[in-house]
Amino acid sequence: MIYKPELGRKILKFLQGEWGDVSEHLTCCRHEPHLPAGTQIINTCAGCDRRYRELYQGITTVSLWELLAKSETFRVPDYSGQVMTVLDACPTRDQDRVHDAVRALLARMNIHVVEPAATRRKGICCGDSFYGVLPVEEVKERMKMRAAQMPCDDVVVYCVSCCKSMHIGGKKPRYLVDLLFGEPTLPGTFEPEEWHRELDVFIAAH
Repeated sequence: MIYKPELGRKILKFLQGEWGDVSEHLTCCRHEPHLPAGTQIINTCAGCDRRYRELYQGITTVSLWELLAKSETFRVPDYSGQVMTVLDACPTRDQDRVHDAVRALLARMNIHVVEPAATRRKGICCGDSFYGVLPVEEVKERMKMRAAQMPCDDVVVYCVSCCKSMHIGGKKPRYLVDLLFGEPTLPGTFEPEEWHRELDVFIAAH
């Protein structure tokens, strides 16, 4: 919703058409969700995936990627065998279900995936997690180091912060939601300090 709200609305419309009673939940996962026990969250964010799994009793979560990978009605573009690699988001490092679903969607879109050496359960942080721990220039160096490990220029990401990191590292990030809707990925705000200020404003407001 901070990146392309209009795509968020398209996703919600599809989910409601497919499953009926799906409501929009905009409370940031860093805050108490105030949802009734038994609620399932459909997430598009790896951080949300982990926090809803670990922090909130009675709430379950499933990634949008898993639902779309199983859907027989969601239409995807054909990328005609374009070659890309995948940067797995570190909050899902131990979640094979997410890794498998992402790759199933890429296969359905006729994208040829070349895996990096460190991938899936052996994946390495894009560098953004070090923001606030290391000086900003060191954070950016880690982003560049991780980007250099990607075997292709086009890097599929399913975390918006990973998108920023790959852009800083000189790669061409391809955000999974953009790929699913045939749209280009825009770096937007990418300098770590500016991006995290933008995130903090969103978190505080939601």
